[in-house]
Amino acid sequence: MARSLKKGPYIDQRLLEKIRKAEPGQIIKTWARDCTICPEMIGFTFGVHNGKEFIPVKVSEEMVGHKLGEFSPTTKFFRHGGRMQRELEQKAAKKEAEKIKKAS
Repeated sequence: MARSLKKGPYIDQRLLEKIRKAEPGQIIKTWARDCTICPEMIGFTFGVHNGKEFIPVKVSEEMVGHKLGEFSPTTKFFRHGGRMQRELEQKAAKKEAEKIKKAS
């Protein structure tokens, strides 16, 4: 559900303080996944916590209006199971074997 327009976007004030103090190229660590990306954040790299580690997120113009948490997934996708997945893995293994033979 979207935030009310009369309230405006949620931007963590402590995060804005960190941005003002930050030097270029420095990663700014944050746990504020619900913070909306504003134009002042463009060009900075944020370490967004996903529950286990900090995922580096470099903010660009296209990201303005989105939340920081959208760019730091909290779950890890392993693979789909079944016959179709096994066939895809076998094809990939054959291609890798052919590359090795050509390199030799």
